[in-house]
Amino acid sequence: MIYPPTDRVVVADEYFGQRVADPYRWLENDIRRDPAVSAWVDVQNGLSAPYLAGLAAREVFRERLAALFDHERFTTPEKRGERYFFTRNSGLDNQAVLCVREGVHGLDRELINPNDWSADNATALAEWAPSEDGSCLAYAIQDGGSDWRRIRVIDVDSGTLFDDEVKWARYTNIAWAKDASGFFYSRTPEPEQDADYVALAIEHAVYFHRLGTAQGEDRLIHAPATDLPMIHTVDVTADGRYAVVYSTALTGGNGVVLFDLSEPDWPIRTVIDTFEHSWTLIGNIGTRLFLFTQQGAERGRIVTKELADADAAFTELVAEQDRVIKFGALVGNRLIVSYMQDAKTQIERYRIDGTPDGAVELPGVGSAGVIYGRPDDDEAFFVYTSHDTPTRIYRYDVARNARTIWAEPSVPVDLANILVEQHFYASNDGTPVPIFTVRRADVTAPAPTMLTAYGGFGIAMVPFYSPAVMAWVEQGGVYAVANIRGGGEYGKAWHDAGRGQQKQNSFDDFIAAGEFLKREGVTSSDGLAIHGESNGGLLVGAVVNQRPELFAAAIVNVGVLDMLRFGHFTGGQFWAQEYGSPDVEADLQTLLGYSPLHNIRPGVSYPALLVTTADTDDRVVPAHSFKYVATLQASDLGARPRLLRVETRAGHGSGKPTDKAIEEVADMWAFAAHWVGLSVGHQPIAQLSQP
Repeated sequence: MIYPPTDRVVVADEYFGQRVADPYRWLENDIRRDPAVSAWVDVQNGLSAPYLAGLAAREVFRERLAALFDHERFTTPEKRGERYFFTRNSGLDNQAVLCVREGVHGLDRELINPNDWSADNATALAEWAPSEDGSCLAYAIQDGGSDWRRIRVIDVDSGTLFDDEVKWARYTNIAWAKDASGFFYSRTPEPEQDADYVALAIEHAVYFHRLGTAQGEDRLIHAPATDLPMIHTVDVTADGRYAVVYSTALTGGNGVVLFDLSEPDWPIRTVIDTFEHSWTLIGNIGTRLFLFTQQGAERGRIVTKELADADAAFTELVAEQDRVIKFGALVGNRLIVSYMQDAKTQIERYRIDGTPDGAVELPGVGSAGVIYGRPDDDEAFFVYTSHDTPTRIYRYDVARNARTIWAEPSVPVDLANILVEQHFYASNDGTPVPIFTVRRADVTAPAPTMLTAYGGFGIAMVPFYSPAVMAWVEQGGVYAVANIRGGGEYGKAWHDAGRGQQKQNSFDDFIAAGEFLKREGVTSSDGLAIHGESNGGLLVGAVVNQRPELFAAAIVNVGVLDMLRFGHFTGGQFWAQEYGSPDVEADLQTLLGYSPLHNIRPGVSYPALLVTTADTDDRVVPAHSFKYVATLQASDLGARPRLLRVETRAGHGSGKPTDKAIEEVADMWAFAAHWVGLSVGHQPIAQLSQP
């Protein structure tokens, strides 16, 4: 393959006396404002699009993905009064529709349909929240996948929009005052240029917007001056008494302050003034707070604090166990605690005094989401899913400790023919690491395998149903998910073991996963493909440099790839708490040691590489992918292709229209299938068990 030449410039930065060249610095310019960058992207898409379209498996995957995505998908309902608010996608809707149901078994009514908002369906409904009485609902609009938000308010009865409009919300949720007088949200200052997708996310703050007023009158609630860049998010307790603000530097720890909304001036009360440990307010009963924390408990514990006593200390209610606490909820006069054991969910009940009160039975080995309910209401809802179980919504009766299905999709796959297994393998330092494999039950010989992981920011890779995974497995492939260090599968220690100067552990774990799959005969010597998104894209880029011979194909999605300049764009400065900073000499050496952009090895045969990004990604700006691909294509790395696929108006992933998601996965799977030898064209799994 002949690659188009990319102009090089003479640019270098000096770090502690070490000069580092950056010949493709010009590709950092905003694609929407620099014609040269836009033209370069057009040439790259002009190279990759015909190649991907010409792959034999591409149309097979596209057709099956469309069929596999074509099933109802719901979110957990939020109850306000006797109204239930939730989103529903009928199957191939490009964007989910927000619905309201009058009564738990009433009829659904469409309230907001974002599929009418733009011609390309790339304008999405993002965060939303109904008022306490269910009379109105505030919702955020996400355009082209951007992290910027615009907030509007709708009257639930009439469907009429209020005149209120809040702009420049970012990294936000929406939390109503109990009297529906207005809502809290988070924002950064308006950028100097409209829709500036590379501007730094600084001066993040929490505001209160009162209905019927202009945004310029919004009340600044919380914007403390700190030495660390901070993100501030806000919630309101179920009784409406407290506004809770969490301030985090993305270290895995956060501070907590409360505003007493029952008092005229909303006095502030600091609950946690450090950022070393994770703290979450589960709820309150009057002035008694129930909090989850990792302070003194790497896998989490639950404590209480009495606000009425200014000198009261924290009292432990639920002690740390060998399982990781994922969340807690005060529902129906019970404390419900969700645990993660080896990446799988278990849920336990406690009385308010901390006495164990049995377990919530789950339908299988999988993942349950947050339980949505109120302290004084026995009715609650939660989501359940697994690799072989499409997402269901359960209605939970707290008093009876009983669950019933509230919403369940029908999918065009015979899931009885899907085999999910969990294994454990040893990393290079002996650490045991769990890995899930998903395959057809009749696939027993070594098979082409797709391996993925994340390994960052304390985020756990839990089992969930994916039409994309089914499309790969249906064709006889194996899909594998490794729960590597840097994630949150085993608590704070597991996270810390894969971040900062310990980041190499994440890469070692992933490499060991590939070796395990080959050693155990799951895949063949040249049958392993890998893919990862965002921090997972960094993972894939790093291990390809370190062990290129281990993989036949690699797909890097919206990856963090330039580890020296990630802090110069959008929210990248927050990531220094995860990766370290190039302005710290010890961190610099670690970052330079694995940065995907800076460790490409000319003269070594690389796997086939497909790099995907989007022009409106303002989480991990596309410059990471542009500079990485330019360097790959300028290097002698063997005969296998190094291609770039750039989507338009798709952002970092959230809000992506269904049709664009299908097209992207079809390209990715066809590319990988070609290079790992996956024979595509098998009949759907739904037909395998039929005579």
